[in-house]
Amino acid sequence: MTKTEGEGALAVMGLLKHAHPDMPPAMASDAGGGYVEALLETWGRVPAYRGMGRPSRRKRPVKGWKFMRVKKIRSGSRLLKVRARVMYGDPDEVTGLLGKHTAYIERSQLTSRQMNRRVSRKTLAYSKRVRLLRAACALEDAVYNWVRPHASLRRPSDLPGRKWERRTPAMAAGLADRPLPLNELLRLIPVSLLNSN
Repeated sequence: MTKTEGEGALAVMGLLKHAHPDMPPAMASDAGGGYVEALLETWGRVPAYRGMGRPSRRKRPVKGWKFMRVKKIRSGSRLLKVRARVMYGDPDEVTGLLGKHTAYIERSQLTSRQMNRRVSRKTLAYSKRVRLLRAACALEDAVYNWVRPHASLRRPSDLPGRKWERRTPAMAAGLADRPLPLNELLRLIPVSLLNSN
């Protein structure tokens, strides 16, 4: 069943609410998709009735939200301009936190599509079952964080003859002291997960 952009945005916000029940995390979205409406529907609050006029049933944003919409103006395949509009929060604080573009998330999505063809556009490597898609995404995340060293995380090496120490995100976070070989990572997966239907 195909969902509209608004239904998809509402589903994403519903998932985010499990991790952030009180307030939405700071986020940026593209200009479409119904994210503002989904944000209000998920975390918004109906104001208290003050005893005058008809009570409002419309949900309102709560102080402390940080949300920005980024619109890209294109001419064919050429990017002409990027407009960032802060919808909720102090504009200087939100742009300082999120930047004025969506380059970080787009880079993350490109890496994901390159490592996991199941999430690529127009691919033959699709998943017929959601369970298999989730497993492929979990493996991709594990390889990205524990196995693959990232050039942006390297630091000067203390070892003689080596200029740089290559590090994974897990090493940068202090969770590992070396990159984990892929065969070792695969041995850590419980057999019960492999046999489940």
